[in-house]
Parts: sequence; structure tokens; C-alpha cells
Amino acid sequence: MAQIKPGQKGLWGNVGLRSLLATASIATLLCTMPLHAQEAGLRGPGDDANAAGLLTRRPPTQPQPSPQVPVAEYQPASPGALADPIDPAAEDSLFSEPPNADSAASNRPPTTARQRTEEARRQRAAPAGASSTRAAPATQDDITTATVRQGTVDSETSVDNGPDSERQRAIEGRDLLIDANPFEPTGIRVGSFVLRPSLVQGLGATTNADSSPDGKSAVLSDTALRLNAASDWETHSANIDAYGIVRKSISGQEVDDLAGGINGRLQLDLADDLRAIARLGYDFRPESAFSPVVIVGTVERPTLHILNGALGMEKDVGKFRFGVTGEATKETYGDAQLSDGAMLSQKDRNSTLYSGRLRAGYQISPALTPFGEVQFGRRIYDLRLDTAGFERSSNEIGARAGVELDMGEKFGGEVSAGWISENFDDERLKTISEPTIAADLRWSPMRGTTVGLNGATFVEGSTTPGESGSVLYAGRLSVERELRSNLTGLAAVGVGWRDYAGSSDHDLTLTAEAGLTWWLNRYAGLTGRLRHETFTSTLPNRDSTTNSVFLGMRIQR
Repeated sequence: MAQIKPGQKGLWGNVGLRSLLATASIATLLCTMPLHAQEAGLRGPGDDANAAGLLTRRPPTQPQPSPQVPVAEYQPASPGALADPIDPAAEDSLFSEPPNADSAASNRPPTTARQRTEEARRQRAAPAGASSTRAAPATQDDITTATVRQGTVDSETSVDNGPDSERQRAIEGRDLLIDANPFEPTGIRVGSFVLRPSLVQGLGATTNADSSPDGKSAVLSDTALRLNAASDWETHSANIDAYGIVRKSISGQEVDDLAGGINGRLQLDLADDLRAIARLGYDFRPESAFSPVVIVGTVERPTLHILNGALGMEKDVGKFRFGVTGEATKETYGDAQLSDGAMLSQKDRNSTLYSGRLRAGYQISPALTPFGEVQFGRRIYDLRLDTAGFERSSNEIGARAGVELDMGEKFGGEVSAGWISENFDDERLKTISEPTIAADLRWSPMRGTTVGLNGATFVEGSTTPGESGSVLYAGRLSVERELRSNLTGLAAVGVGWRDYAGSSDHDLTLTAEAGLTWWLNRYAGLTGRLRHETFTSTLPNRDSTTNSVFLGMRIQR
């Protein structure tokens, strides 16, 4: 091996130094070329998207080139070929908005209530000298070409804060209407009428089957059928009420009573506040045990038939109210069956009353209308002379004054008082002259409670020789209360006072009644009642007391 002398440059030394420098240069270029390519943004297939701002990413994490080796920066031939420098603090997300999305969004006017609120807050927070106007519209170079987050569907609609701006519920979510009378009959529509039938069937027990002084106890089957028909017309109105009652003994004293009737009313509303009213009715029932005519030794009470009809006209002139009514009432008594099997005729009690009434009133207010009424009538008996030879046909005259009340559902009806006189064709019979009272009031002090007051005066004939007849005053006070939606209670008291004309004799009748109806559903319910009745008279052998109880089922439609 040849030695190299100190200070002498040989071939190996020169070659080795050149090789070492070349190797270092190549290594430096290999390490810096990828990093320089990323920094310079060399064009490639994905660089267009990056330049448009569709994607954002962090700066490369490769080590920077050594400061000892200077590297020239790549400059593209055309401006805009490279993407804008990326902020290292930007969020690394595929769903981030492009760099100029904020400026484009800031130029849009606020549309939602929240945006308007924030815009107002920013204006208040701005310095006093700052301009409150928005930035100028973006130029062509500033227009965002990438996807920008959009607002909600209703963001372009101005929403006012208030109850009307609340979102409405679905139809299925609304509350159902509450039925104020869930157990009231629905009725059956037949043409232009609505029928409401009802049937009450039950058993009753009484201490006095026929309410007579010598009556005995009995267990009875009691059946009551009722029907109401009301028209559904726009102007006129019609109403029909019918009933039938059957009482038959199951055990105890023999009783077989039948009662029934039908009554109708028609009102025609004519022109110029003119109304025509017509009534027609028929009733039959056993004669009351408290009748002033006493037939001794009868097996059962005779049947009384009543046929009545009326026709009237009413006219309103300003606040004045005028009315005229004509009426006819026919009373027919059936034959009475005596205990020995004989039949006793009642033809001398049959009569017809023809009467007319004139009425005038003045409406002080819609709720108060005082009125006055006069009455004229003629009573004609089928037999000119009765069995005792008295001519009982008579003339009637009467007058009364009262007031009509109309306060809607709370209070309504009428009340009056007056005088009546009946003068007989037979001079041997004394004229009946007595005061009269009448009332038909209804009062609802609270919802579900109804208080009723009814009163009337009746002039009664007689077949007793030398006696003219009597005057009966009858009244009833009732309270009906809806204890629960399916439980109804009724309490009532009644009084009857009979004054015999030409004598000091009189009769007194007191009644008290209480009942409950428990509805199982809208169509059926259980009903029960207690009743007490006392009859006292100054005439001999007339007093009686009756207690009864009833329990049954009511069916309605």
C-alpha cells in the first residue's frame, strides 16, 4: 500500500471528498422534494377541489428542511393556481364551511327572529361611531361556489311572538266536547218531529188503595207510558203530549184503574208580530176520591172524561201586548157501579163551559210585563133540570191582574190574582163569588236545580139539593235537583183547599213526595218514590190517610 505523505493530495483523497459531497447533496434533495411539493401546492387531480375550498386540512406534519440548505420556493405560472394558506387553528371537518362562507352569510339580511335579535344585539354593542349598515355586496371573486349551510323551511317567514304564533295541535289531539246532559233522551226523528217516549214499570205498596176513608192496603202493579212530540220547524211550532197509566192490584184490596190523555198545541207566527195559538186535548181518569160529590155504596169511582179546545190570537203593538182567546170544555161522567150491582147515572153532572178572555199588557222591560184579563163564560148542563129539580146552568164573569216574568233560564212564568163569580139560572141556588189565584213559575237558583210553583183555582159543581157548588184552590211546590250526572232527586209538597159556597164547610188536602232516579245509561234507570197524603174535612166520614212506596225501572229514548 502506498503511503500518502503529509501535505500531499493523492487521488483517493480527492475522489473520497467528491463522493462524500455528492452523497450528501442527493440525500438532501430526496428529503426536501416531497415537503417542497406539498408547500408549493403542485397541481394534481385533487388540487382543484382544494383550491375551490371544498376540502380543508391541517398543514403537513413532516419536518421542515434544514435551515443550512437553502431551498427555492415554487412559484406557479398563473395566479390563483394555489389554494389560500390554511389556518392551522381551523377546525378539521369535512362539513366545515368554505373560507368566504361567513362573509357571504353575513351579507344576507336576518330572516328568523333569533337572527334579528342577534343583529340588534351586535348593533347595540358596536361603538358609537361605527356604521350600522351592512357590508357591501360581494364581488364576483368573493362569491361562494361551495355548499353553504341553509336555514330552516320557515326561516323566510316573519314569526310574531304571541299566542297566534303557536303551532296548532292535530285534530285528533283536541279535547272532546262535554255533554251538559249526558242522560237526557236523544229522541227519535220522524219527519219534522222529534219523538221522546218513556216507559215506567214497577211495583207499589200502599196503605190505602183507593184513598177512601175505609180503604185497605194493597200491592199494585203500576205502568206509565208517556210520549212527547215536538216539531223542528223554523217559524211555527207544535207540541203533543200523550200518556197512559194502568194500576192493577197484585194482592190486597182490588184496584183496576186506567187513565190517559193527549194534548196538543200549535202556534203559527204570522206577519206583523201576530200569533195564532190553538189547543186541543182529551183526558180520562177515575174521579178523585176527594171530589165534592160523594156517592155512597159504589164499587169503584166513576170515570171522568174531559174534552177541551181553545183558539186565540196575540198581537204586539210596540210595548203593548194584546190577546183574545175562546175556549170550550166538555165534562162527562160515567155511570157509577153500586155495591148491589146497580148502575147509577151521572148525566145530570155533564156540562159544557164556553168562555172568552180578553187580555192586555204593557212591557215595562223584557223581563217584566204586567197584564190584566177579563173573562166571560156560559156553563150549560146536558139536562136542564137535575135529579133534584134544580136548573144549574149559569153565567160566569171574572177578572184578574198579574205579571209575566221572563229572565231566561233563571226565572220565568206568570202569577196573578183576581175574582170570579158564577150566577145560576135557578134563583134558589146562591151565587158563587170567590177570589182566585193562579201561578206558573220556575226558578233555577243554580245549575242543575229547578224550583217550580204551580197554582190554580177551579169552580166545581154539585148535585146536592140546594147547594151551589164549591171553589177549589190547589198549589204545588217542587224542587228537582241533579245530585250527580246520573242521579236526580225530587221533593214536592202540595196543598188543596176547598170552600163550599153558602156554608162553613171546607176540605184540606196535604201531600208530600220524595223520589230518586238513578240512570244506568242514557236509556234506562231505576226510580223510586215515597208519598204521603192526608185528607181532612168538616163533613162526616171523609177523613183519610195514605202512605205509599214505589220502585221500578224507567226506560226512555
